[in-house]
Amino acid sequence: MNSPAPPPAPDQDPNQFMYQRYVSSGGFGPAPTEQADLAPRMPIMRDLVRRFFPADRDAEILDLGCGNGVLLLAAQREGYRRLQGVDGSAEQVAIAHRLGIPGVRQGDLFGELARTGDGTVDALVTYDVIEHLTKQDLLRLTREVLRVLKPGGRWIIHAPNGESPFFGRIRYGDFTHELAFTRQSLGAVLRAAGFADVGCVEDAPIPHGLKSVIRLLLWKGIRSLLRLIIAVETGETADGIYSQNLIAVAVKAA
Repeated sequence: MNSPAPPPAPDQDPNQFMYQRYVSSGGFGPAPTEQADLAPRMPIMRDLVRRFFPADRDAEILDLGCGNGVLLLAAQREGYRRLQGVDGSAEQVAIAHRLGIPGVRQGDLFGELARTGDGTVDALVTYDVIEHLTKQDLLRLTREVLRVLKPGGRWIIHAPNGESPFFGRIRYGDFTHELAFTRQSLGAVLRAAGFADVGCVEDAPIPHGLKSVIRLLLWKGIRSLLRLIIAVETGETADGIYSQNLIAVAVKAA
């Protein structure tokens, strides 16, 4: 039996201690052993690819914090050919390799960006990544992403939505999370960094069968109620984003 790793030194990022056992800690369910185990997440990933990826199947796509590579697998099945994924967790990368998902390697987020040339990436994805950063590191990240994107390139973000009444399930569901966002706060950071256009949408249920269609219909009713509650409290009638996560797309000026 392997002995537990010693705790990190005081001057080291304590989250690294968790990332070393991101899968084996058991906090996120059983690890997939074959591609079929990823089937429950594929409709969500496929929808994201179809809605937000560039139309060109030869676009350069970089997925930072790619985990076990499920988004890259969805993109590959949609015909994208130039896919790269980087994750800091050796356990996650090992799963991706065991599942036969190409283009996944272990690496540090900022180290990978430092090795990436100016204006060389068509689309960069951080799916469930930026909430792990401190505010200072997030500001640093925005500048680096803007640098590596081609003119007109896009940054696709999936992150906890602080506007949701249940956002705490996501914000505090992972010990390594540091931040949550609203469309206003995230949009302000991205525009301040120099992105020309920022759009945020809900991470609503994706219809792909009877159960998911029912969930979507129920969600529409629930969000209408949430909108009414906000209007009663504040007098504001503008629509909001109420899902526990949000999706943001930031575009670099052409």
